[in-house]
Amino acid sequence: MELLNLGFDNAVVAARVISIIAVNSTPVRRMIETAENAGRLIDATHGKKVKSVVITDSGHYIISAIQPETLAARAEVLKQGQEKKPVKEPVKEKPKEPDKK
Repeated sequence: MELLNLGFDNAVVAARVISIIAVNSTPVRRMIETAENAGRLIDATHGKKVKSVVITDSGHYIISAIQPETLAARAEVLKQGQEKKPVKEPVKEKPKEPDKK
């Protein structure tokens, strides 16, 4: 399970992220307000200015003080890391030799 760092010791499971959006337009701000009214807003800003919103597959909106470009780059690194990981095969135990006396 890979975690996407949202800043200030906050993270989300990377596989659950649908989109990362910049908060620089009125429609996006309206979406955030609607999510807040529905109880689906998570504030990960620590009181800082909101710069991005992460939308999850559960319909939650997570606001972050990190630039969306930075979050997208972090997500891309996680994605590349998953593609390069080799499949681990189970470790086979060697048969124990009887004690020689």
